[in-house]
Amino acid sequence: MSMKDAKHDTSHSVEDVDEKVRDKDTSSETSTEFDFVSYHESNAGRLVVDPQEAKIEFGEAVAKKLKLSADGTKVLWPQPTDDPEDPQNWTDYRKNLQLLIITLAAIVPDFDSGIGIADIFALATQYDTTTGHINNLTSNWSIFLLGWGGIFAVMLMRRFGRLPVLFWSQVLALGFLVGCTFAPNLNTFTGNLAMRCLTAFFATCPQVTGLYVVTDLFPFHLQARKLNIWTMGFIISPFLSPFMMGFIVARISWRWTYGIGSIYGAIVVALIAFLGEETMYDRKLPNPKPIPRPESRLQSRIQTLIGITGWKMAQYRDSWGKAFFACMNVVWRPHLFAILLFEAMVFGFSIGINTTNAVFLGSPPPLGYGFSQFGIAGAYGTPIVAVLIGEVLGRYFNDWVMNFCIRRNGGVFIAESRLWTCYIAMPLYICGFVVLGASFQMHLSAGALVMGWGIAEVAVMINTVAIYAYCNDCFPKMQGEISALINLARTLGGFSVAYFQVPWAMKDGALETFGVEAAIVVGLFLLIVPTLQLKGGVLRERYSM
Repeated sequence: MSMKDAKHDTSHSVEDVDEKVRDKDTSSETSTEFDFVSYHESNAGRLVVDPQEAKIEFGEAVAKKLKLSADGTKVLWPQPTDDPEDPQNWTDYRKNLQLLIITLAAIVPDFDSGIGIADIFALATQYDTTTGHINNLTSNWSIFLLGWGGIFAVMLMRRFGRLPVLFWSQVLALGFLVGCTFAPNLNTFTGNLAMRCLTAFFATCPQVTGLYVVTDLFPFHLQARKLNIWTMGFIISPFLSPFMMGFIVARISWRWTYGIGSIYGAIVVALIAFLGEETMYDRKLPNPKPIPRPESRLQSRIQTLIGITGWKMAQYRDSWGKAFFACMNVVWRPHLFAILLFEAMVFGFSIGINTTNAVFLGSPPPLGYGFSQFGIAGAYGTPIVAVLIGEVLGRYFNDWVMNFCIRRNGGVFIAESRLWTCYIAMPLYICGFVVLGASFQMHLSAGALVMGWGIAEVAVMINTVAIYAYCNDCFPKMQGEISALINLARTLGGFSVAYFQVPWAMKDGALETFGVEAAIVVGLFLLIVPTLQLKGGVLRERYSM
């Protein structure tokens, strides 16, 4: 897919816009009073985007200094500085390369966790145990740790920057996955549970770094589009490993699945080491780069990568206390907590489908379809295609919603506008889950199975991007914490599903199981999303940071 966007030229100003505006007799902020650096943070959830409206709200003195997009139709938030090293001023190629790297890295955590899904029958046969026991060892607890690792990664990134934390986390995750590859027996493999969990704990870093990187690099009006690409990476990743590795397990040893995961992890580490850049820019400091750079570019590069530069810069950044309590300081905000609960169920049941569908597909009737290893692997191509479709739909629909709401609100963007996308996702979610449940219970054709699973994953993709964008708009100072909390919510919502979904389906039928899960999600949607759209402005005014 194309990652090319319209380039922005920061030499544009509102003076280039020729349309006539209304006279303003009330007093206006002067350019010396207006905070160009942090306006977008202090006005969380409400941004003046249209240049004409900027003249009315801020006055001519301020408006003529605002920097615009290349076509002159949108004010850039955050406002780029005049420093060429400001990531907002980087070239499109340089920005999109960093987005590509963080997207490839975001695939690693769930890709590694999903390896156990492909191996579930092979491991159960080799170690003479049940698929449920293997599922618990290889998938469920590693999924649980995916959420908590992001919380600690964000604390470190607030102090030391994005790049060194990303680099070392992926190095450690790679080391533990290599240990999983060479486990000789089940006792070691049970001990391997610790390595699996540690792999997940460290590997999850790019699943929270991505929101930081997108907001570091791209202006507000492009952020949802770029978030769409990054979220596609970690949503598609848990399906890639069962799809790819399923064919491998059918032919050769399961150890190769972990080996290939290690090879992919090594490629990601190499990309970070050689091409990754530090996107954190301390724009609020009088001098954003107070630490002198080494004269040698190689020395500067190594110091930035391994964290020496970040260690020196930590004195100018948030204290350990502030970094430690940041997540706790934001999670209780009513509009955030409510939407996290909603997303936890939306994404959580999707994770449950991923971890248990291998059991449904491989088990003989009447529980499952009795697919071969090849059949199971091929079935996991369904959600991969669905996520790609969701990326394309979400890319254009989110942009359309944003532009439509800006025009409707007189040139001002309101954060709750993002939630209209959820109204598209929910009917698809119901349809997908009900059809999938009916397929398993009534043994409908493989076509019904494919349609149900695919429609459900399209809904998850569309909804998740909207939630990330909404939370980011409401808390622009807390991108890392927001990303970590959403990541924690979706994993807490999903890791336990594998424990009850198959027994529940065996007792009462898959249609009831998946139908009740869809009903829970839609119930939360009806309680939370319209309420936030009606009262979100009041909640932001009172509780935003």
